[in-house]
Amino acid sequence: MDQRINRRALLRAATACAVLGPVGVRAQSTWPARPVTMIVPFPAGGGTDAFARPMAASFTRLAGKALVIDNRGGAGGTVGASAAAKANPDGYTLFMGAVHHSIAPSMYPRLDYNLETDLIPLILVASVPQVVVVNPKNVTAPDFKAFLAYVKANPGKLNYGSAGSGTSHHLAGELFKQQTKTFITHIPYRGAGPALADLIAGNVDMMFDGLGSSAGHIKGGRIKPMMVSGTKRNPAFPDVPSAAELGLPDYNVTTWYGVWAPKGTPADAQARAIEEIRKACTTDEAKAVWAAQGAEFPDITGPAFGQFVSAEVRKWAQVVKASGAKLE
Repeated sequence: MDQRINRRALLRAATACAVLGPVGVRAQSTWPARPVTMIVPFPAGGGTDAFARPMAASFTRLAGKALVIDNRGGAGGTVGASAAAKANPDGYTLFMGAVHHSIAPSMYPRLDYNLETDLIPLILVASVPQVVVVNPKNVTAPDFKAFLAYVKANPGKLNYGSAGSGTSHHLAGELFKQQTKTFITHIPYRGAGPALADLIAGNVDMMFDGLGSSAGHIKGGRIKPMMVSGTKRNPAFPDVPSAAELGLPDYNVTTWYGVWAPKGTPADAQARAIEEIRKACTTDEAKAVWAAQGAEFPDITGPAFGQFVSAEVRKWAQVVKASGAKLE
């Protein structure tokens, strides 16, 4: 009897080990076992790229597998977002979106994806203030006061480039026009990179850009900053006045960037992706890039990041409604 009990006990133990064994292996995920693709929904050279590429370089070095950037621009970033939402949820496709994607639901009523349900929020990686920048040859005003006086006296004479209709660049411009009671013509592009290139070339007069993508061009003297949004000056550009000190206390526009995964991505791959991206964003090299662009690393992850995105969707819906902004 004792022998039969022992045999049964051993059989149960062996069965339990067989069941638990694979679970234990899965808990210690080998992700990434091969290169990971990150869809960046704007052309190379824009604000999203300015953070995605240094992050990818650090990720590749630390994780031992390449993080490959796949630029897919178009329709204010929604083409790339749609592709990411439909990608194979095997853990090897990630998506780096931005504040623009929280605006898109209000501007594109027939989106074929839902940011809040078709993509899993992983981590918020960067946050930078918006900056009003001009081509110094097109706009010769020495400071913001003179610039604003010129804009008010010449409605429609100046134009501003954006990363596309419905992006934060576009809505930041509409909000600026609303709060200053001015009119500046909107020129949409297929991403911040092309818009910046035309601003530098003098083909457009100004932009409402994320400080991250404009920083290098400001330092190089190719474009001139008039003000940063928000209530305080940015440490990277202490000579540029804030919106609040220039009499626009409610002009507070932040450009943020985050990483998502397609719905259905395994939980262990999500957890490892968050871990590896956090490591990549906190290397000395990445910290230097973030600081040079006046950016912070918020490190908001998972459901908390999802709640942040939902709040942004609601906020921008109100701005779109109040401004009457439409796709162009």
